[in-house]
Amino acid sequence: MGKIVAANWKMNLKRQGARELAAALARDGRQAWLFPAAVHLVEVAEAIKGGKLQLGAQDVSPDRDGAFTGDLSAEMLADAGASLVLAGHSERRQGHGESSGLIARKLKRALQGGLSPLLCVGETRAEREMGHAAAIVGQQLSVLSELSPTQRTQVAAVAYEPVWAIGTGLNATAKQADEMHREVKSKLKSLGMEKTPVLYGGSVKADNCAELLACPNVDGLLVGGASLTYESLAAIDDAARK
Repeated sequence: MGKIVAANWKMNLKRQGARELAAALARDGRQAWLFPAAVHLVEVAEAIKGGKLQLGAQDVSPDRDGAFTGDLSAEMLADAGASLVLAGHSERRQGHGESSGLIARKLKRALQGGLSPLLCVGETRAEREMGHAAAIVGQQLSVLSELSPTQRTQVAAVAYEPVWAIGTGLNATAKQADEMHREVKSKLKSLGMEKTPVLYGGSVKADNCAELLACPNVDGLLVGGASLTYESLAAIDDAARK
């Protein structure tokens, strides 16, 4: 069985581009997880209907409903066709000041609303240089302890994405990635989540994906910019299927 490829399209593409990319992937019978912008969820859901691709949202409100202008509930996202959702992405932690407490609430709300979350964790460059990478990632993973044992089994995956490697052109070496994935898996095992896949994210491209995928503790990839064209994402997915 191949490894997981999750495509985070972030704030990119327009409706036609998202639909065409999703449709091309679906025609090929690919099995990637797609995370388009929320305004494209219905369009992408229609394009991949009947195929093997899974659809996810990039964010979810910690609340069920009410006076929360601009927020989208788990139930709304599921109604639009999503079955997955990202939580704790570094761009939300860093750019929007999302705390561990808020991320824990989002995880719970996602699960209650019928979505399987993909929890993202990772350290900054300064934290790594100070030797704190494992401690920071362990701290970020601790939000999972707030879930019930049953809820933990419903978490789709954890993605390790070193903040210093996201959109910078830098990426962790295969050795660095595998070492941190081993740390993450150890923590997950202590929480009864040893079957939860751990993905690597951070400037993943077609020319470095094979080396990362060869790591024994890397169960797949969370791809950003390189997932925005069919050729690039297809090449990464082909490597994951080998």
